[in-house]
Amino acid sequence: METRQQSAVARRRLVVRGIVQGVGFRPFVYGLAQRFGLGGFVFNDSDGVTLEIEGSISALDAFEQTLRSAPPPLARIDSVIATTVAPRGETSFHIETSRAAAARNTLISPDVATCDDCLRELFDPNDRRFGYPFINCTNCGPRFTIVLDVPYDRAQTTMRVFPMCPACQAEYDDPLNRRFHAQPNACAVCGPSLAFHWWSSVPLPNLPAAASPLEQAVVALAHGAILAIKGLGGYHLACNALDHDAVARLRARKQREAKPFALMVPDLATIRRLCYVKQEEATLLEARQRPIVLLDALPGAPVAPSVAPGYTTLGIMLPYTPLHHLLMRAYAAAIPDQPAVLVMTSGNLSDEPIAYRDDDAAMRLRSIADGALTHNRDIHMRCDDSVARIVAGGVQLLRRSRGYAPEPVTLKLNVPKPLLATGGHLKNTFCLAKGRDAFLSHHIGDLENLETLTSFREGVRHFARLFDCEPEVVAYDLHPEYLATKEALASDIPLKIGVQHHHAHIASVLAEHGIVGPVIGVAADGAGYGLDGAIWGCEVLIADLHDFTRFAHLAYVPLPGGDAAVRQVWRIGATYLHRAFGDGFLDLDIPFVQRIDREQWRLIARMIERGINAPPTSSLGRLFDAIAAIASIRDIALYEGQAAIELEMTATPDPHPYPFALLPGTPMRIDVMPTIHAIVEDIRAGAPVARISGRFHCTVADMLAQACEQARATGAPDVVALSGGVFQNRHLTELLVQRLERAGFRVLLNRRVPPNDGGLCLGQAAVAAARLQERR
Repeated sequence: METRQQSAVARRRLVVRGIVQGVGFRPFVYGLAQRFGLGGFVFNDSDGVTLEIEGSISALDAFEQTLRSAPPPLARIDSVIATTVAPRGETSFHIETSRAAAARNTLISPDVATCDDCLRELFDPNDRRFGYPFINCTNCGPRFTIVLDVPYDRAQTTMRVFPMCPACQAEYDDPLNRRFHAQPNACAVCGPSLAFHWWSSVPLPNLPAAASPLEQAVVALAHGAILAIKGLGGYHLACNALDHDAVARLRARKQREAKPFALMVPDLATIRRLCYVKQEEATLLEARQRPIVLLDALPGAPVAPSVAPGYTTLGIMLPYTPLHHLLMRAYAAAIPDQPAVLVMTSGNLSDEPIAYRDDDAAMRLRSIADGALTHNRDIHMRCDDSVARIVAGGVQLLRRSRGYAPEPVTLKLNVPKPLLATGGHLKNTFCLAKGRDAFLSHHIGDLENLETLTSFREGVRHFARLFDCEPEVVAYDLHPEYLATKEALASDIPLKIGVQHHHAHIASVLAEHGIVGPVIGVAADGAGYGLDGAIWGCEVLIADLHDFTRFAHLAYVPLPGGDAAVRQVWRIGATYLHRAFGDGFLDLDIPFVQRIDREQWRLIARMIERGINAPPTSSLGRLFDAIAAIASIRDIALYEGQAAIELEMTATPDPHPYPFALLPGTPMRIDVMPTIHAIVEDIRAGAPVARISGRFHCTVADMLAQACEQARATGAPDVVALSGGVFQNRHLTELLVQRLERAGFRVLLNRRVPPNDGGLCLGQAAVAAARLQERR
């Protein structure tokens, strides 16, 4: 029974921060107010959502408890600030026009895959949106890629040029409708529309009279054409993945010799015809983010071998826009005798940003694609597909972009001043941080040309405006030649904080797990600028967010030619053999040595001897390259990491590690010369490459685990954080995690950001925040 105090009328103002715009939050609040018989109002502002509710105290309490505990599916509440205000006698509740607040603390939802309700309508002949390729509601559709500014209202998106028809407006205004205040709401009468352009001089065959743009695209794809297809965050290039000639043409035109292509299929059943699919992988494939998921391919999977040469995995995604669903269903119907599998790769030339503006796409992609399936809803911010896989029982992101960005990572430490972390050179992302929020950008790419650098700059400006985060501090990598570093140092941001590359990797793990440290950090990758000027890349650190000490590392070897050795991996293979066997290694009777050009080696040996362009490196990535070359898997890598990836792909599990040595010192050095000797003996004895690779993976896991045990023996914690590009190697990661856990360690992995350089900016931001707090 209510007490007199509980039944007394009161009024509260609630300010809700988090992802609360564009996710049906105001309709949810309206429904709650109706349910509990409350008066008042709600509106969006640049702070999030503000509302006032009036009624009995018991009803106000029940409203607030439900608001906090059961928000809409796409919402994320970070804080609710409640204050008591004077009652006004309001008994009805309404939604007010959005307002701009002085502070801008709103969060923008990522783009979300088409929901089940919209899919049912899309394929229902009796629904007014039957077959409409831009169907959406408050639970799905474009968000981040169409937002111009906050607050999130139609006038602040690229949908502002499409006034709603009476039917859509009625849905938008109806608090009981799923499209109540759905900003991209539209239909065939008033919304965006498709267009098809045929660019090739060869006529499109068997085209039905008055064929729709979608029908023309399906005919083109079924006849082996390459199409540019406009998606949520940019253009894809698509072709029949079963057609070797089409895939080969796409490789040649896109200038992508060997790097794998992503695939799109209509449904999970089709994926099961191509790959092994575990339950957690199926869950990831069908998640609202709809990433590309790396899966183990079935033997003889019916796709062109040139889709993913040298790989035993395929990267596959399910449709995530209504257009994709319509396209894949129609394409499957057009080729009933074979699985519907399309290559769906980013619309660009290799190393360039994805095309997303229509005029730019028509200019840049015309030399690659035969035609284009496009539409007239503008994309404001480009956003590539995300890539993920299941590793060690959880999700590992390899690229965090569409579906994830710009959702923030909550930091353990408060950021005293707004800061920008510029990230790394490869797989660049940046981070803007303020308060407890770290806003990681979408995938920018490798900062190796003006176009990508321009994309980086545009992204920073857009994020600064969206999240009202004008940086007063910039964190950057120590490598003086990284463009991201040069941008930081050339900026007019007053306070600059350099963060060592591998410290940032470990800090990224600490940041996403909400830990300050210390931990034992194992950072393993291809290259990172070391404090001694060497190229680090296999580091056992004792680290917290503030600083680190270097406990152990892979013993240095020269990297002849610097970056040239990253592609010409035979150079590092020969260097390791030279270090292990001396000048006599050229007499070894193994196939790799027999292929070495003696004159080229003499030049390289002179470089090493004189210390000219042969920097010392402790890189584990380069050691993987060396073993791939010595085992005759690959002498020349056509893209970053290819040799190491193919070495992983050949491995069969083998529990017998090769010998190695841990050399005492400060820091300790990991000596793999015994490993090199043993591998050569295995090659000479005719051991299968799969066994050599399996034993090598076991060796690396064993030597890293033993180094961690040595660190613990000196008083380091029994928590190990693993990060760096080498831990994209699933086989190694799972071996090492098992080995460490058996030894009693708690193991932390990157789960919310990639272990590669795509997660570097989060670590930089966390370190900078910790150092700023120290200065206060």
